[in-house]
Amino acid sequence: MLIGGEWNSASSGTTWTLVNPSTEDELGSVAYGDAKDASDAIDAASGAFLGWAALGPYKRAEVLHRAADLLAERADEYAVITSEESGKLLSESRAEWLSAPNYLRFAAEEAKRIGGRIIPARNPSRRIEVTYSPVGVVGVIAAWNFPIYNVNRAVSSALAAGCTVVVRPSEYTPRSAFAYAQALVDAGAPAGVVNVVNGDPHGMAQEMLDDPRLRKIQFTGSGRVGKLLMDGASRTVTQLSLELGGNAPVLVMPDVPDISAVAKGAVSAKYRNGGQVCISPQRFIVHESLVETFTSAVADHTRSLTVGNPMESSTDVGPMINASQRDRVEDIVNRTVDNGGLVQTGGHRVPGDGYFFEPTVMSGSLLESPVMTEEIFGPVLPVISFSDVDEALAIANSVDHGLTGYVWTADLKTAMNVADRLEYGMIGINDWYPSAPEAPFGGVKQSGLGRESGTEGVFEYLEAKTRYFGGL
Repeated sequence: MLIGGEWNSASSGTTWTLVNPSTEDELGSVAYGDAKDASDAIDAASGAFLGWAALGPYKRAEVLHRAADLLAERADEYAVITSEESGKLLSESRAEWLSAPNYLRFAAEEAKRIGGRIIPARNPSRRIEVTYSPVGVVGVIAAWNFPIYNVNRAVSSALAAGCTVVVRPSEYTPRSAFAYAQALVDAGAPAGVVNVVNGDPHGMAQEMLDDPRLRKIQFTGSGRVGKLLMDGASRTVTQLSLELGGNAPVLVMPDVPDISAVAKGAVSAKYRNGGQVCISPQRFIVHESLVETFTSAVADHTRSLTVGNPMESSTDVGPMINASQRDRVEDIVNRTVDNGGLVQTGGHRVPGDGYFFEPTVMSGSLLESPVMTEEIFGPVLPVISFSDVDEALAIANSVDHGLTGYVWTADLKTAMNVADRLEYGMIGINDWYPSAPEAPFGGVKQSGLGRESGTEGVFEYLEAKTRYFGGL
């Protein structure tokens, strides 16, 4: 673990054995600490905070730009690490690493433009100014599905704003976070500015909540854990940013000119990272005039996919992250079948080693079934029909999540009206990948609080300070 600029074992000496999800072979052991290690990391981050903040945005930007260069240079090397521990396709891991520099560079430049403002006072002898200061030490608790993206989008903004960080990656993908941190150290980040601890999720999170020096936690993960953090934060008034997943609807309108192209794109977007993507399109709500054609097309495309070793270029879909995640997806499919759902293709785990599940297309009586009401987070593509826009929107907005929604239409009026009525933080309109360094990322309802990336993402790690000057 990286604490105070030094790589150390866990204070308890405990280790965690990593497993390759595509082969179930052991990858080796890594340090697995506890609350003591988290406390030591907070000590280091707290000690480094004033010096890092005092550098100013231009000096901090130099470090982030150098780190961006190093990540781009090492993308091929680091991608292998990520694919080994996450099961992500090697091409997808490389793309994730190559996207990281963009977030670092955007945040670095945006921090130079934070500025402030002067407010005209009612009394002419008074002056009111608003400035912005970094929040302080930030805890970043990241999920395994995007082991670099989930870490980087928070860390890049926090460091640019002048905060120091304590990162707790998923125990399933810690080596990716270690590699990321090493690049920042090599780029000149002072000791204690970036700390990465791997270990007991409950104990480390509790330490982050209890220590008053850690002022904010950014969490990416399940709604259950997010609510536990909210309960804990109510005692300590620790600030939170939460990205808690989604259940994204895809509304396919009757005016779509090329339904085959939409179906092909749907398959590519749905099965990316084995469907283990928080913004993954999940519920395909297709107009009744197109639903049979669409269902047939996505089933045909799905059957053509190759499931296998993520290191091989011929593979289209890799494994789930672990056995429990595979079993959970299998259970959702089985309960949906019991509820009247039909499997058009797939529907079963793949025999042999590895945590593989067949890419699956489902249709039939799905409206109240698990594949519609629960976040699947796996390679399952359910399709239902609608007859009018109001019905489609009612289905789309019927769940507790509100991260991402999608609309496919050739009509601008339809696009604007439907997008306005979708209760989601991000909308992809004829676009399967609504994410960018320069745009805010986040949801509404039970998909979380706050925003990452973009200008809004930088301001998540700043506090407004109002100064009143009298007697002028």
